[in-house]
Amino acid sequence: MSEPNWTPPESLQGLRSKAWIVGGAGILASLLGWFIDREQFFQSYLVSWLFWIALTLGCLGIMMLHHLSRGAWGLMVRRTLEATSRTLPILAVLFVPILLGLQPLYIWARPEAANDPLIQHKASYLNPTAFTVRSILYLVVSILFALALSRLSGKQDETGDPGLFRRMQTVAAPGLVVFALLATFASIDWIMSLDPHWYSSIFGVYFITGAGVAGFAFISLMALYLSQRPPLAGVIRAKHFHDYGKLLLAFVMLWSYMAVSQLLIIWSGNLPEETPWYLHRVQGGWQWVSVALVLFNFLLPFLLLLSRDLKRDARRLAVVAVFVLVMRWVDFYWLTAPTFHHDLSPHWLDLTTMAGIGGIWFAVFTVQLQKRAILPIHDPYLEEALAHD
Repeated sequence: MSEPNWTPPESLQGLRSKAWIVGGAGILASLLGWFIDREQFFQSYLVSWLFWIALTLGCLGIMMLHHLSRGAWGLMVRRTLEATSRTLPILAVLFVPILLGLQPLYIWARPEAANDPLIQHKASYLNPTAFTVRSILYLVVSILFALALSRLSGKQDETGDPGLFRRMQTVAAPGLVVFALLATFASIDWIMSLDPHWYSSIFGVYFITGAGVAGFAFISLMALYLSQRPPLAGVIRAKHFHDYGKLLLAFVMLWSYMAVSQLLIIWSGNLPEETPWYLHRVQGGWQWVSVALVLFNFLLPFLLLLSRDLKRDARRLAVVAVFVLVMRWVDFYWLTAPTFHHDLSPHWLDLTTMAGIGGIWFAVFTVQLQKRAILPIHDPYLEEALAHD
């Protein structure tokens, strides 16, 4: 197939430079916060890291879903998904501060946990050694699946072997099952165990669908950016954006369904181990964050994304995607911060840690995105995807 040179846009280098500056400034400011208020540093850092790892895992899951479905929508952003998944090693490195801050973050890691019978009952699972080993397992296995799929995709570019897409499906099929299990247990360890007295049987699905929302919002933004610059200018068209909008809407609805289901199950059960978790989030100012999540993490995106015209308009879809990503951060803040502060008390470290981790993450992402052709040039379904109209 004779095609133009699919070299990634050079403007990515400019974005990378700005990302390094933002990341460096954010890290320096956060280090200052570490000296001023160490506990707040770890709390803010956890929220920021959770946001970026969820977005990355969401893109990894979407990439596996694409390999199984072979949809035209996925081929146009496959290199974005691959580059995103290859940032997992840097996020694994950035996980180290959380391991260093286990005691300030997790009640079960503190010496006084020995006086709590319920925590002691869970001590064989909730202890620093087991937590560290499991977290390393989650990250390493995710990295291996991401690199395996990325390597096969790169080999497809080099050899043009039409059978490689079947091999990618062979990896993606069990990979999606393993991904669901790992993401479920990771969400239990990293988020739910902040309050070891609380539990939810569907929290893992809540986390996974939220990660999917973040992933589709991010690829919608990157599709807009790439569609305005050669070589993808005029290649990613309204129909592709319509697909991204529909998928984003679907995951917004799935996340909302899980959120409401979890609330109804816990509220109707009215168990003393479960209801205090929600009670902390309907008082002390947190009730306004809860209302904001209902209005702006579900209702507004849902109503806007019902519009066919909006989904086909890349710029308007991007505005919704930015809004959704902001609310994804608010959701992680709502999930974690009430454990530490019963009254709503935002801190400047919330912003600096977000900028620090995000700047480094995006800089690494742009490096990865420029390593290969911006489209999988020898994929047997590429011609069909380009003609998607």
